[in-house]
Amino acid sequence: MAFEQIILADKGHIRIITLSRPKVLNALNKRMLLELEKALMEIESNKGIRCVIITGAGEKSFVAGADVLEMKSMNPIEAEIFSSLGHRVFDMIGSLRIPVIAAINGYALGGGLELALACDFIFASENSSFGLVETKLGLIPGFGGIGRLSRRVGVSLAKEMIFASVQISATEALRVGLINHLVSEGEVVQAARSLAEKIAERGPLAVAASKKLLKETEESSLSVTNSLEKSAFALLFASRDHHEGINAFLDKRTPSYEGI
Repeated sequence: MAFEQIILADKGHIRIITLSRPKVLNALNKRMLLELEKALMEIESNKGIRCVIITGAGEKSFVAGADVLEMKSMNPIEAEIFSSLGHRVFDMIGSLRIPVIAAINGYALGGGLELALACDFIFASENSSFGLVETKLGLIPGFGGIGRLSRRVGVSLAKEMIFASVQISATEALRVGLINHLVSEGEVVQAARSLAEKIAERGPLAVAASKKLLKETEESSLSVTNSLEKSAFALLFASRDHHEGINAFLDKRTPSYEGI
């Protein structure tokens, strides 16, 4: 599949994915989701990529939601297939071995906010706004937004945002813990790159193990997570990267990690 609705660019060990349907504010349709899925699959097999940034083309919108025109003609079976595709792609982001940063510029509504919530970090520009606004259309979030939003900001605020289609500003999103960082308009990708570059300098096996364990922490009891942590910690001692990290520290030099 050739990419028509996303743009890929590499900056060292960082892959930047730009969702590019600016005429419709980067609305998610089936084609874009399938292209994003393919891009993620390629990243998973590329050990040279150590962090991903997902952003939207233009300054008006990250993603303004799912494509309403495409959804208009869907019957319930087609809607379930569409929802399943969104869940599959966003679950892939959460399960990707490397961290993913959402760089939000403008609207992150409906499926756009659901996409951002699937990422490990959310950076937002001052002109950003956030909301799960599906009840305006007589619908509910269909790409995992209900569970992810409630875990991120708490059930009470999630109810308000979902039931009443309440949109919140970037400043409010920072206050309630929805986003990690608020930056000046036009600087969000560069700000995300600063964190991505720091992550790319760290041991990739250790970062991958940490991401996996943090995901399992959300879904398991503390005792189960701690047991998994002990095993993962021990296994890293067999890696070449671990020995390189220790030796570089003792030699007072920058480590050169290989991901093995």
